[in-house]
Amino acid sequence: MSGHSHWATTRRQKEVKDAKKGAVFTKLARAITVAAKAGGNPDDNPTLRLAVDKARAASMPNDNIKRAIEKGAGGTGQDALEEVTYEVYGPGGVALMVQCVTDNRNRTVAEIRNIFSRAGGNMGEAGSAAYVFGTDPSTPQFTVPLDEVTSEKLGRLVDALEDNDDVQEVFTNAE
Repeated sequence: MSGHSHWATTRRQKEVKDAKKGAVFTKLARAITVAAKAGGNPDDNPTLRLAVDKARAASMPNDNIKRAIEKGAGGTGQDALEEVTYEVYGPGGVALMVQCVTDNRNRTVAEIRNIFSRAGGNMGEAGSAAYVFGTDPSTPQFTVPLDEVTSEKLGRLVDALEDNDDVQEVFTNAE
């Protein structure tokens, strides 16, 4: 609490907003870079067009968007980003699909495994949770009802996952 200094209060509020905005911009830039690998023209690449539209909706600067497209379309060997999907089970037997974009698979899997071990979940093998979601992860084949305590645990788990820089999307079959 600053008391007499208006700028001190404004600065603290601005730092918090800028940190949140920076995290969102980082995730969006990674999504654009991965989508641009299939082609750098948004008119020919619907995945890239969707990623650019999301970035513009979040007020991401055009320079950042162009830089991310150039990085993905250029195909430079350094800092090669790749998409990875992890199938996991959370509290109450809820299936989760965690879609990540990473430059280091080993680091990302260790971070995801650590988050789940703290939340009482575990990593599954390839295909262990994919059947729950079918072809579209946003609409599960069936849902699992949860009590209040398990629902709170799952909420904290999803928040922890979304705070990770590599995680792009988290899908669950909880009611």
